[in-house]
Amino acid sequence: MTVYAVGDLQGCLDPLKCLLERVAFDPARDKLWLVGDLVNRGPQSLETLRYLYAMREAVVCVLGNHDLHLLAAANNIERLKKGDTLREILEAPDRDELLDWLRQQKLLHHDAERDIVMVHAGIPPQWSLKKALRCAEEVEEALRDDARLLPFLDGMYGNEPNRWDSDLKGVTRLRVITNYFTRMRFCKADGTLDLKTKEGMDSAPPGYAPWFSYKQRKTRGQKIIFGHWAALEGRCDEPGITALDTGCVWGGAMTLLNVDSGEQHRCECKEPTA
Repeated sequence: MTVYAVGDLQGCLDPLKCLLERVAFDPARDKLWLVGDLVNRGPQSLETLRYLYAMREAVVCVLGNHDLHLLAAANNIERLKKGDTLREILEAPDRDELLDWLRQQKLLHHDAERDIVMVHAGIPPQWSLKKALRCAEEVEEALRDDARLLPFLDGMYGNEPNRWDSDLKGVTRLRVITNYFTRMRFCKADGTLDLKTKEGMDSAPPGYAPWFSYKQRKTRGQKIIFGHWAALEGRCDEPGITALDTGCVWGGAMTLLNVDSGEQHRCECKEPTA
């Protein structure tokens, strides 16, 4: 069995198929890890979701902000934005089957055998892996609970609170956890978030830095695979940290990583698909 991890798909199915064909991926034998943002912006969001669902036994997935946005829009169509490419999913005859599968996915995956973590955006510097797994489980439980799902999805939007406090309760607590795992790029050492800046590492606001750069980070030394930050173009000099979002949907490339060997394959996307 070979384990591969792929960067943000965002509805770009053809490059994914190209990469899987290149490595002779066999869903009966191999595993595909997905760093989240399976859908939105790209031209094949519905087809992408159906393709992954069809081989779901071979897939390990963490949710990204666009995936959560899809779940929220499914319960409130007014959540859709002008640039979204999600309506086709919401109008599909198999939408419930696809969305039910999506809401069962994780926010954080830890492969204990390999001691590798996969997350969409990152882990704040003040959290240990144990703490991060506990917090991820809180959101995962809300997503899978029919009674708690709608309050969470309606309340997850927003940039405040911008820092973790263990005394936080309810949807406010879940919002901060969700922002760390699915939206974070820059933060302070204490986990205070800046959620407005989206450019490369050199664009950090005063007092902020990339989440993975802090020497006092509690997960320092832990191998982490993440996506979300296309502006990095896959460049991250922090040992053990692998950035997999190389901006396919914006005309960059899609990157597939052999998790055990570290070998990377890229499918160049010559023209933006969104």
